Amino acid sequence: MILGISGSPRKKATEYVLKEALKMLEEIGFKTTFFSVRGKNIGPCKHCDYCIKNKECRFKDDMFELYPLLRDAQGIIIATPVYNGAISAQTKAIMDRCRALFAADINVLQYKAGMAIAVGGDRMGGQELAIQQIITFYVLNGVIPISGGSFGANLGATFWSKDTLEGVKQDEEGFRSLRKTVKKFAKFLEKNEVNKK
Repeated sequence: MILGISGSPRKKATEYVLKEALKMLEEIGFKTTFFSVRGKNIGPCKHCDYCIKNKECRFKDDMFELYPLLRDAQGIIIATPVYNGAISAQTKAIMDRCRALFAADINVLQYKAGMAIAVGGDRMGGQELAIQQIITFYVLNGVIPISGGSFGANLGATFWSKDTLEGVKQDEEGFRSLRKTVKKFAKFLEKNEVNKK
């Protein structure tokens, strides 16, 4: 199962692009699950160390819906809007709250594949920095980051929305970067599955 996580509190560009990525993967034959922070109650990590002692987070909010999905996923796609040149606060909260997941099992995400999508209102609004933050989260926790490769998707899929849903739908370069990244992501997952047999 491929888990797509939308870190946008709005039902607009980021959510749309992530669903398009999941649709591409479904067409290849992968099962997908979509999770959005929109309408969810996910508080920030307080670094209280409760999870270190008790192997679970003390704050019983909607993050508990996401924990089992992360455990079961074969691949993870994190999509974030760009806020102030970086990931959204909601995306960061998810990453930080995974501390409880790792406290229970430090290797829970090890060797899963990870892909990143960033959607910015400006052409150069911080998409690459946002993707680097997602990739750093992956690397720190044993997830293998997959990019689309050279010539258009160096770190992952980047979009220029012009702050509208129509803007992102018309971003041909963004969709080219998405197709390239999804293709390499799918190929890695398929090869990884073959190697397990």
